[in-house]
Amino acid sequence: MNVSNLQAAARLFVLVAFVVVAAPTAQAQGAGVDPGAERLLRRMTVYMAALQQFSVETQNTLEAVVASGQKIQFVVNASVMLRRPNKLRAERMSDLVSQEFYYDGKALTLYNPADKVYATVAAPDTVEGMLDFARDQLDIIAPAGDFLYRNAFDLLMQVTTSGFVVGKAMIGGVKCDHLAFGGPEVDWQVWISEGDQPLPRRYVVTTRDPASHPAFAAVLTNWNVAPNLTDAQFSFTPPTGAKPIDFLTREAGSAPTR
Repeated sequence: MNVSNLQAAARLFVLVAFVVVAAPTAQAQGAGVDPGAERLLRRMTVYMAALQQFSVETQNTLEAVVASGQKIQFVVNASVMLRRPNKLRAERMSDLVSQEFYYDGKALTLYNPADKVYATVAAPDTVEGMLDFARDQLDIIAPAGDFLYRNAFDLLMQVTTSGFVVGKAMIGGVKCDHLAFGGPEVDWQVWISEGDQPLPRRYVVTTRDPASHPAFAAVLTNWNVAPNLTDAQFSFTPPTGAKPIDFLTREAGSAPTR
């Protein structure tokens, strides 16, 4: 597997939204955002930002539109562990590809165990700085990108001009508030659990591409907001026989891959 193939796989290495945090320009929040929807979303993002560490598992469905216009769905299982301010690890597992993503506060590594190749690069010393660096320099939208930023509410509102509370729903046996939002480029929905742990339980993003409207959906399960995480879990040690390669950096001025 060469470096271009590794980066192509990295572009698909998404856990939650791959569109919202990659939006290149900010949009002003419109008057069409219902105060109730805004309040519930802000409560969730404030709660997430205050968590010093957590782990979560997801099942993700990504639509690809083929030349005939038919939509093909790919299902990927993934897991994420985060410890603030500068630790992140994620794994992505499917029949098509398996990958591991490590960030230890100093370096970012993407490892493909099937081919035993990995790429490592120095990275900024915060999760937020690393996410920006990975997107802008390496064309990688990191797993769980939308909800990992401490200022997630502001980032989500930058691409949102309308929003409302759809109602109540059960996701995996958990009662949730179902919110729907829209913007110039994407529509998105989030289901947030009720109670004192307002966590995202489901997330759907649909592009406004008039020709295809491809969508991404994730169901988030097995939340642990107080896991026992160690530094070793975020550090990458190359297995015997693994070969290092280089990341292919994105050309200056080009837009991030979505």
